[in-house]
Amino acid sequence: MIKKTVVALVGRTNVGKSTLFNRLTGKKEAIVHDMPGVTRDRKEGLAHLGDLSFKIIDTAGLEETSSLAKAMWQQTEKAIEQADIVLMMIDARSELTPLDMRLATDLRRQKKPVLLLANKCEGSSQYLAAAEAYRLGLGDPIAVSGEHGQGMADLYQALFPLFPKEEQQEPVKENIPTSDLKIAIVGRPNVGKSTLVNRLLGQERLLTGPEAGVTRDAISVELTWKDKKIEMTDTAGLRKRGKVSESLERISAADTKRALNFAEVVIVVVDAANPLENQDLLIARQTIEEGRALVIAVNKWDTIDNPRSVMSEIKEKLRVSLQQVKGVPVVTISAKTGAGLDLLMKEAFHIYGIWNKRVPTHKLNDWLKRMTEATPPPLAKNGRRIPMRYMTQVGIRPPTFVIFSSNPDELPESYLRYLSNGLRRDYGLDGTPIRIHMRKRENPYAVKSDKKS
Repeated sequence: MIKKTVVALVGRTNVGKSTLFNRLTGKKEAIVHDMPGVTRDRKEGLAHLGDLSFKIIDTAGLEETSSLAKAMWQQTEKAIEQADIVLMMIDARSELTPLDMRLATDLRRQKKPVLLLANKCEGSSQYLAAAEAYRLGLGDPIAVSGEHGQGMADLYQALFPLFPKEEQQEPVKENIPTSDLKIAIVGRPNVGKSTLVNRLLGQERLLTGPEAGVTRDAISVELTWKDKKIEMTDTAGLRKRGKVSESLERISAADTKRALNFAEVVIVVVDAANPLENQDLLIARQTIEEGRALVIAVNKWDTIDNPRSVMSEIKEKLRVSLQQVKGVPVVTISAKTGAGLDLLMKEAFHIYGIWNKRVPTHKLNDWLKRMTEATPPPLAKNGRRIPMRYMTQVGIRPPTFVIFSSNPDELPESYLRYLSNGLRRDYGLDGTPIRIHMRKRENPYAVKSDKKS
């Protein structure tokens, strides 16, 4: 019988270890609660992630001030000793604590692989929060959400090379992504969203009609496009806030926003007869603010008599109203006839690839040096140039970068836009949100070697 790889899940209290344990084992064996310190003993289970099958140990949350603190540390140390791989988890929503630092120091002394998980990474600010994790000196943090299942593919990719080949078996479907792409179809009422989904499906799966508001709640369907599995969510039409009065409409609007938050690519469908009205642009901006990849689908294009003039108007509105994202794909379609749908799906996968793009750290720092030499940062209050000491990419989906400086608060937004435009130009990041955050830190990789006592 082949001995299964043992993975230990460690960290301080209330960072979400038990939630991830339950997700990986597929059972609610570990009690989950907002109150810190619910787990006090080691709990073992059989976990599955893709074709990886392994034994996982959930450990007690570490504390400083508790009558059980010493015993909990001992339990954690035993789990680490037993493990082949260690997953250290932190809460990405809160600042690092001395406990995090102490545990990371202990783990750096171990002669076994350690992966750093930044948990509770939901929403648009996930990678900004995870950036602090570089201080631990355990390499790139893996942004995950044990509660919502986000980041499981990234965790799989990090674990896979650490496993013997004979253990890459027993796939469990619910623990791996079931689709190659998650798309949300959003827009104003009666622009043809449900008709578009039905055309892609090749069947009348969703109700359609000339009346606005036929779709009340978000409906997810699965379809295949050129051997790629897609989970597509058709949503209720988003009206202007002032017109959303009935309780049912408010629920529908909230359901649509939830679908947008969990999508990877958002296709905003607009009516070619009235393209990119204020409500369309509001939806597009919300998509960008949530960090999702964006495609504009101009529907009912077959009804337009002056296509060149309409397209010129659309591009000008995007230039003026979506300055934070340049190069958003615009695809003209007819959901009724099927014209342009192949190009629409092609653009959706293309922008998804850009949204997942990663730039190596050494290339980023060479690039940063060139950019600051070409246009130096402005002067700080002390009369010196604001130093840009180090740059790294801390996340994808969307591409997110952190620049370390001794006085980051004095760098104006205009200079960040200069850097953002340069990243788009030099690394092909058109059409996707880019996050650049300033941090007052030294080089996060300059971790002092630990002395053994």
